[in-house]
Amino acid sequence: MMKDPTPDPGDPDPAEPERAVPTALPRRGWGRAVAVVGVLLAAAAGFALAHAWSPHADLRITTGPPGSTAYRFITAFASVSKVQHPRVNLQLVQVDGLAGSAKALEERRTDLAILRSDATPPANAQTIVILRRDVVAFILPPHSSVDAIANLAGRTVGIPAGPLQADNARILDTVLGYFNVPAKEVGRMVLPVDGLAEAARQKKLAAILAVGPIAPGEVVDMVAAVARATRGTPKLLALDEAEAIGKRFPGFESIDVPAGAFRARPATPGDTTTTLAVTYRFAASELMPNVVAAAIARSILTTKAKLMAVTPLAAQIEAPDPDDKSPVLPLHPGVAAYLSNGDESFFDQAQQYFYVGGLVVSLAGSLFAAASSYWTRRRSEQDWRPIQRLVVIADEAPRAAAPELAALENEYRDLVSRVLGQSPGGTDTDRLSAFSTALAHARHALDGRRAALGPDAARPVPPLIRPEEAALDAAPAQDSSQARRQCPVPTSSASG
Repeated sequence: MMKDPTPDPGDPDPAEPERAVPTALPRRGWGRAVAVVGVLLAAAAGFALAHAWSPHADLRITTGPPGSTAYRFITAFASVSKVQHPRVNLQLVQVDGLAGSAKALEERRTDLAILRSDATPPANAQTIVILRRDVVAFILPPHSSVDAIANLAGRTVGIPAGPLQADNARILDTVLGYFNVPAKEVGRMVLPVDGLAEAARQKKLAAILAVGPIAPGEVVDMVAAVARATRGTPKLLALDEAEAIGKRFPGFESIDVPAGAFRARPATPGDTTTTLAVTYRFAASELMPNVVAAAIARSILTTKAKLMAVTPLAAQIEAPDPDDKSPVLPLHPGVAAYLSNGDESFFDQAQQYFYVGGLVVSLAGSLFAAASSYWTRRRSEQDWRPIQRLVVIADEAPRAAAPELAALENEYRDLVSRVLGQSPGGTDTDRLSAFSTALAHARHALDGRRAALGPDAARPVPPLIRPEEAALDAAPAQDSSQARRQCPVPTSSASG
């Protein structure tokens, strides 16, 4: 029987030189690329963290009613802050009064608020700085015979008209209540400063309650007006019980007013007088980070001189006492640390935040590295599987029969096509070198086994021809063979 001259696709073409298997492809390691990406992400996170904690912010702050002392001070502070700290943007939030300011802070509609210590401050408020200390002054006209709060029963007390007249009226009620004087037994007259001075001249008032600083303000203006109207020297009613009142009502504190504090000559008061005082404070929410609160306090205290050039109201800005344990408007812990240890504590606080941020960035980098290592290991296992299979083919080939040898040949071709079909850079140099070695080893084993089986060894089915197609091609040849057996060719015989 003659062999089909068509060459078997499984046989190497002797005229065609054997194609060399490439031994290296340029690439960047996936692990290295992921590591670079992780470093860049970590650096970006570090810069973002540094930017977030750098001294820049948008801060909302209440101003109070237009024309009020708080409004004038805050507008001056905002103008100075814009020059000194261009990265700090103060957004002014106008409220109706002290109660509105406290409510805005409690409801987190503002970051900073000006609060007065006696005006029911919110529970979440903490002190940043003390803006000023106002004296609660009971001013007595020259003709007044009042020498104690208890003597005000059945008489009239004047209150200067203004944005804070309702808050000052509550102070009067608090003081009367402490001395067991019913508030309804004391009359009230609310008039402008000059109107109250005229009422005092007409002897309609037993006392005038004014609340203001030991500086130009409501008390100084009221004393001057009464002195002009009565042509006499007003006096200041002493409250020797001020310290006890402050313990019962923590929004108040005791203060000693020096002689001549409100009028030099004749002096008002004529001697050092003890009375009550309330404080105006910059307050922030207890949730404000320590480093931010300390930065705000430091900014206000260090720009006090520039604020005084804009408004004299800044002259009374003072740092709160770090040891003050008052339950009303307690000191913010960040400010307390700054006042106790100075700039070193402030920078230490900032350093702590950067340290915590560094830990977060480091943890994120570790997670990226772990994920990269896991992903690289899985990909490495997948890349080594063809090499391991080629080694198994080389081991199985010497013992394979003809059909098994054909199957190994087909699998060999599939592995080569799969590996060489990868994109350039998909396999690193080490694995490609190992694959080349395993490929040559398997090829040698397959060729050796084919030579041992002889020319009758089964050839592998070409990859492009499915088994069922090969069976269909073989069917006509089988039918032709059967026909020849059924119809034998006649042989010639000798004629007789």
